[in-house]
Amino acid sequence: MKPTDKLRAAGLAIILSWGWKRAAIALVAGALSSFAMAPFSAWPVLFVTFPVMVWLIDGAGGGRLRGVPAAAMVGWWFGLGYFVPGLYWIGYAFLVDAPTFAWLMPFAVLGLPAYLALFPAFGFALARLIWTKDASRVLALAVSLTTSEWLRGHVLTGFPWNALGYALTEPLALAQTASLIGLWGLTFLSVAIFASPAVLIDGSSRQRKAWIAPAMALLLLVAMVIFGGVRLSLQPTTMVANAKLRIMQPNLQQDVRFNYAAKPEVMKKYLTLSDRASGPQSTGVRDASILIWPESAFPFFLTREADAIAQIADLLPEGTVLITGSVRAPDLPPGTKVTRAYNSIYIIDHDGSVLSIYDKLHLVPFGEYLPFQNWMEKLGFVQLTKVQGGFIAGTRRRPLEIPNAPRVLPLICYEAIFPEDVASRDDRPGWMVNLTNDGWFGISTGPYQHLQQARLRAIEQGLPVVRAANTGISAVIDPLGRIVARLGLGVEGVLDSSLPSAIAPTIYARSGDIPAAIIVAAALLFVVRRSGAKRTSSPKSNG
Repeated sequence: MKPTDKLRAAGLAIILSWGWKRAAIALVAGALSSFAMAPFSAWPVLFVTFPVMVWLIDGAGGGRLRGVPAAAMVGWWFGLGYFVPGLYWIGYAFLVDAPTFAWLMPFAVLGLPAYLALFPAFGFALARLIWTKDASRVLALAVSLTTSEWLRGHVLTGFPWNALGYALTEPLALAQTASLIGLWGLTFLSVAIFASPAVLIDGSSRQRKAWIAPAMALLLLVAMVIFGGVRLSLQPTTMVANAKLRIMQPNLQQDVRFNYAAKPEVMKKYLTLSDRASGPQSTGVRDASILIWPESAFPFFLTREADAIAQIADLLPEGTVLITGSVRAPDLPPGTKVTRAYNSIYIIDHDGSVLSIYDKLHLVPFGEYLPFQNWMEKLGFVQLTKVQGGFIAGTRRRPLEIPNAPRVLPLICYEAIFPEDVASRDDRPGWMVNLTNDGWFGISTGPYQHLQQARLRAIEQGLPVVRAANTGISAVIDPLGRIVARLGLGVEGVLDSSLPSAIAPTIYARSGDIPAAIIVAAALLFVVRRSGAKRTSSPKSNG
């Protein structure tokens, strides 16, 4: 049997499957697709799993209501298979304080993926509505899943973690296309390229042309690699003069002992590690002009602890500033009990003066606040951070001034995964700093995925990204996504590096999601026209 005959037999078996067998095929295809994400980046598997999506939607056509409900159901199973192995690491956070939260772990590991799977379910249903019988149905799927992925990134504050476009971010040359069309453009290309082999099983009347779609997909991949390779070769990494970074990665475990009583231990570790020599020629923190500590660095309100500020002032040599995360108490009358707080970034100089403050805008649901906070607290629920009333969201994101360095755009934790939340076209910074605490998620795939997504922000914007993570992965990333320096996951240490220079604003930085929207709209118009042309050319009944 020829390979094409075997492929056709496999495709027809999937198309004709039904019931639990059909759900199992979708579930397995989704689970295998998760290996396209970091740290595996095994994106060739999508050439196998994405055609399965096409065949499953083909097979839904015999159902009621034009097969839309059947397509939605199989899309949900695909999504569940994709999100459970991709997001299993969220369960680690519920073991930090196991007596309080362990019982919720199954709800997080299965419940969140079950909710997120509603988006590919919608994407499959939408695809079925505009489905065609020729190769253009691959574009119908690309349009629909790009739409559903965009919605996943925005509905209910959004969670675009492991969006399908991240499959095209390794090797680095492939990722350079993000400088033109961003994450959502990459998502469209990812679906269109990897689903293209599905048309190879089409009937004999179209078989002679079936190779055109996968051939064009391969040519597009090659073109992306060539574009990225040229872009990387023409723009080597350059550094900002006199801007020397030192990132401190303490590797403190996120457990119930991380409380106010740990203040002396935490401060001693931070101060000692920050001044540690990193090599024979190192003189510790005196080598740096910018010292960076991770998110929520202290189990106390930093600016309310005069001794802690004094210790920081003693540590910093003249001309050196500290960028650090810290919870921040709101401005209240003296003697008022503090019940809520901001998750913030401080910039502190060598005198202990606070130069700038940024309050996190995009808070994490269930981590930093609860939906319907008051009602859920009355039922006995608390978010993982146990801040009564939840954290307070900041009001705006803006670049912060740094003495003797370019202005920096602050991003706390998963704020770095939202493409539209980063640099403003009207107020462009010189670099981005991402302070995070991935210690909640242990030694898992989560921190690698977080790094992958932060790196894509650098490529999209043409701005370097500097990450300081409590347990890793800390890194310095140049504006084309090259990792200049990094500290591994679960490692204690310091990372010394120069600060990469920004490049000219990319097309994506200037235009945002407009190019991606044009691509999706053009593909939708093409699919609709093809669908209409097919209906018009179909022979009419003699009844």
